[in-house]
Amino acid sequence: MRFSYVLFCPSETPDPEDSQYHHIRLINIFLTHGKFCTCKYLPLIMLIVEGTIYKYRAKTLNGSQTVNFSDYAGKAVLFVNVSPPELFSLFSSELNALYEEMKPHGLTILGFPCNQFGKQEPGQRHEILPGLKHVRPGNGFIPNFLLFEKGDVNGKNEQEVYTFLKSSCPPVGIDFGPMYGRLFWEPLKSTDIKWNFEKFLVGRDGKPVMRWHPTIKVSVVRADVRRYLLEQYAKDVFN
Repeated sequence: MRFSYVLFCPSETPDPEDSQYHHIRLINIFLTHGKFCTCKYLPLIMLIVEGTIYKYRAKTLNGSQTVNFSDYAGKAVLFVNVSPPELFSLFSSELNALYEEMKPHGLTILGFPCNQFGKQEPGQRHEILPGLKHVRPGNGFIPNFLLFEKGDVNGKNEQEVYTFLKSSCPPVGIDFGPMYGRLFWEPLKSTDIKWNFEKFLVGRDGKPVMRWHPTIKVSVVRADVRRYLLEQYAKDVFN
C-alpha cells in the first residue's frame, strides 16, 4: 500500500462547538490514485492510498467464523474499537439504536474489543458477551451488531485492517494524554488510535470516509453518517 500527504494550511479559526472540528471528513472526490480528505478546520490533505478493506478479514468473537470484509461491498461500514464493559454497555445501546435506524439504508457496524487502553478489557472472548448480558448492563442485553475477536488496534501486533484504516485517514489529534500505565503498545505513532471508541466510517467502495475522536458522541456520528448516506442516495438518483 502506498500513501502520501499533501498539506494546505487552513485560514479559519477552529470553533470547538462545531462537530467537524473533532473528526476528519474525507470528501468523495476520486482521483487517479486516491481521494481528497479534509476537516473543516484542519489542513486539506490529499491521500494517495491504494486498496480497500475488502482484502482483509477477521474472526468473530467466539472464533468460530472468519468474516471477509469483501462481504460488505456496497455497504457503509462503521468500525469501532470497544471496551470496557461499563462504557461498552452505554455506547452499545446508542450504537444498537444507530444500527437499527440505519441498517435499512445500508449501514453495518463492526465492533472490535481491545485491551490496549488502560487494560480495561481483560476478559477472555467467551466472557465478553455473557458479561454484557448478565452483569453490565445485564437484563439480557446484547449488541445487535457483530463483534470480532479481541485484538490489538495499535502497535506491532495490530490487526491488518486497522493498519489500513489508520494509514488511510489522518489522525484525529496528536495528544494521547498521560501515557504511563494507560497505553499498552509499542511503538507509539501519531496515527494511532487514541482510546476506546474511536470510529471509522468506510464508504460503499471500501475506502474510509470519516474518522472520529473517541470522545465524539454517537449523536454526532449519527448525523454525519446520515448525511453521508443521503449524499450517496442523491448520487444514485441523479447520476
